[in-house]
Amino acid sequence: MNRRQTTPALTGLVIILAIHVTGCNTFAEYGTKVAQTAGVLTSSQADSITRSVAATEKTFRDITPEQEHYIGRSVAATVLGTYRPYDKPNLNQYINVLGQSLATYSDKPTTFGGYHFLVMETDEVNAFAAPGGLILVSRGLLRATQNEDELAAVLAHEIAHVQNEDGLRAIKTGRLNTALTTIALEAGKNLGKQDLAELTTNFEGTIKDISSTLMNSGYSRSLEYQADATAVKILERAGYDPQALVSALTKMQTQLARDKRGFGQTHPAPDARIENLKRLIGSKTVASAPPQRQQRYAAAMAGLN
Repeated sequence: MNRRQTTPALTGLVIILAIHVTGCNTFAEYGTKVAQTAGVLTSSQADSITRSVAATEKTFRDITPEQEHYIGRSVAATVLGTYRPYDKPNLNQYINVLGQSLATYSDKPTTFGGYHFLVMETDEVNAFAAPGGLILVSRGLLRATQNEDELAAVLAHEIAHVQNEDGLRAIKTGRLNTALTTIALEAGKNLGKQDLAELTTNFEGTIKDISSTLMNSGYSRSLEYQADATAVKILERAGYDPQALVSALTKMQTQLARDKRGFGQTHPAPDARIENLKRLIGSKTVASAPPQRQQRYAAAMAGLN
């Protein structure tokens, strides 16, 4: 084939690639028909491209509350595959009542399946906020608090991640990667078995990347700072001392000096967040906590080992 013969084909493929990038299904259908008529594409190739662009376009749509709920359930199930639930019904009930009460003061007070909180059986200092309001906190993190205000601060920070949809940011990235893999798989129908096997492996790796991002990499420093700022607003609205987030982080820093697992691997250094919070909060505080608050905290935490 000479250069003059290859130019139309190459031009057609460039146009099709541009259609993929724009993610417009209508243009994709038109473009593939033109390319098919010109002999650049076969009927089968044209159908594959149309399906692939539809998959890409779908990744840019907003995730519905119901989808967010089921995504969150899958994420939480992945986490609980590593950390088993802590079998303390009274403590879990207390965490749920406190957490759900705090959530009503957030800018996202309700979700499709509601907010749910669960304590994990591990002495790591750690917490996970799955999309849709499924929040898991470790026994070790609870031990780093000394009163209900500090516990409320910890939960408010995780609620903030749900409100700010930080988990969905990682999921959306994975969904985009999945769509791009779908395009590759569609194109791969014309490839050999070895090439298809490699593409399938890459697809499975994308799913693993999502879990790894949430459980190992953690959120960026800027997202953690934003979650702290949102948590401060929730605490102030609910009548808790925003300074409690500073004191909770200070205690976590002490504990992390002995054990850097979990929180120490997935969050910015506590001292950086503490300095940022001090600038944000200033001297703002609230009146002393009512005695009932400490009484119910002490009752719930009794027997925590």
